[in-house]
Amino acid sequence: MKTVGVSLLAGAIGYVVGVLIGIVLVNLLSSNQHDRAQEAVMTGFFLVGPIVAILAFTVSLIVKLLR
Repeated sequence: MKTVGVSLLAGAIGYVVGVLIGIVLVNLLSSNQHDRAQEAVMTGFFLVGPIVAILAFTVSLIVKLLR
């Protein structure tokens, strides 16, 4: 149970980090001039955040189970 809890915590932290990474990347790389802030937030919250959260959860679970 502790392993799953730690992995869920890693997933939650990964989500927050992913959102921030997504926002920064879109602000740096997007050519959109009208609603760049909206695009950055949506990409961070709905694309990059969940991807990083799933990766963090999975890696954390595998590392904890192999130990």
